[in-house]
Amino acid sequence: MKRNVFVSAAASVALLVAGPVATAAAVSADLAGTAPAAAAAKADVTAEQALAAALKDYPGVVESLDRDGNVWHVDVITKDGKGHAELEVDAATGKVSRQNVDKGENPGEHKGLLAAKITAAQAAKAAVAAHPGTAWTVEWDSGDNGQAPYWHVEVKGSDGKTWNGSVDPTTGKVTAQSDSDSDSDSDENS
Repeated sequence: MKRNVFVSAAASVALLVAGPVATAAAVSADLAGTAPAAAAAKADVTAEQALAAALKDYPGVVESLDRDGNVWHVDVITKDGKGHAELEVDAATGKVSRQNVDKGENPGEHKGLLAAKITAAQAAKAAVAAHPGTAWTVEWDSGDNGQAPYWHVEVKGSDGKTWNGSVDPTTGKVTAQSDSDSDSDSDENS
């Protein structure tokens, strides 16, 4: 009987001492197994990836791209200028959904965009090269009041500040805009 009591006491001591260690090890192993999944869930679809996904879903020429929370809004014009699609790309999964498709566009309204040598993706890449950060907005500006057309690009820097630039649609030359309003006289810096 003393032997049973001794074995029971030894087992109790082992459980008291090793229990928290075993539990911590089990929790650590469990968290280690879920950490990659959690990291994968936080993977962010970049502007470049959102553009590619949108063009795969609706081929054409990107007119604008804008990040709003966990969604990229992408407007695409067909290469003949007659179609227009408003797409949303989930920034976590890359899934594309069509919000609006119009096949009755006036091709003359998109003449400059369709003739541009620099695409939205190239404009974003050029702007990020000029001002490191993450492209957040890329918009075609056809140029009003005698201004030349250009790409307006917003880049969010690692410091959290937004930088606005203009990208020449022919040369790819990047210039800083004087203010954050893309409809301003930003071509003064071109």
